[in-house]
Amino acid sequence: MAASKVSTAATRAALLEAAREEFSAYGVAGARVDRIAERAGVNKERIYGHFGNKEKLFDEVVKEALDDLTAQMALPGDDPVDYVAKLTDYYHTHPDLVRLLMWEALNYRGQELLAGQEARVERCARKSASLAEGLGVEPSAATARLLFTLTGLALFPSMMPQLGRIVLGSAADDHEALREQIAAFVAAALRPAKP
Repeated sequence: MAASKVSTAATRAALLEAAREEFSAYGVAGARVDRIAERAGVNKERIYGHFGNKEKLFDEVVKEALDDLTAQMALPGDDPVDYVAKLTDYYHTHPDLVRLLMWEALNYRGQELLAGQEARVERCARKSASLAEGLGVEPSAATARLLFTLTGLALFPSMMPQLGRIVLGSAADDHEALREQIAAFVAAALRPAKP
């Protein structure tokens, strides 16, 4: 029985790893269940047995990718500038997550929250509350918008590399300079206004 559980867990892990590669390359619509199964070394029926359908598998891949991000990132409250710099680095070193988020936005555009996204809402609420505490303000819609903006700034270089090459030329490849520019921008934006 224990060997069966290990085998089941190993199969699930192999499917998630193969699906992450497939979905980041092709999105939900373009991903093929047979390619995921082949990459994972299992029969494609295992995908349906473990996840139900391709869309649920995609949702689980995104959830796991974001869980990994959350496990590696501190909350923004202690140092929002450092948080954005580290988040910029994380997205730079995890381009598959960036692509997954872009595919998710394209696939589910215009829809309300998806089933299972309540945990993501709670996670973002904790980040927003942490940011508010670090700034010495009460949590509010304005703080949530600021968190959204900071996250967007961190994501932008990884989401739009072609625009970076158009605007910056070969300097677009200087990740450290981009990260420092974003951090300096956030620091200036968060600096209290002088009376």
